[in-house]
Amino acid sequence: MLYHVRMDVRLPPDLDPAVRDALIAREKEYSQQLQRSGKWPHIWRIAGEYANYSVLDVADHDELHRILSNLPLFPYMDIQVTALARHPSKVD
Repeated sequence: MLYHVRMDVRLPPDLDPAVRDALIAREKEYSQQLQRSGKWPHIWRIAGEYANYSVLDVADHDELHRILSNLPLFPYMDIQVTALARHPSKVD
């Protein structure tokens, strides 16, 4: 199943810089693992924002929730999810 996901990161301004750097490093490592596995085939930065648009390709809603909730930055994110369906006019 494909999902379009918008993730907006909202780190507290008073977060310790060392904690911030460690969170971001863990986030990058985890997300790149998922990209290499094919679960996260697309990610785009939204210019001018600390946010991204992503497409995740997972088995079901539960797997999507598990992946998103395991993101190290999850507690600091606003996430919007849209399930995608194949369009009948798509050319193969």
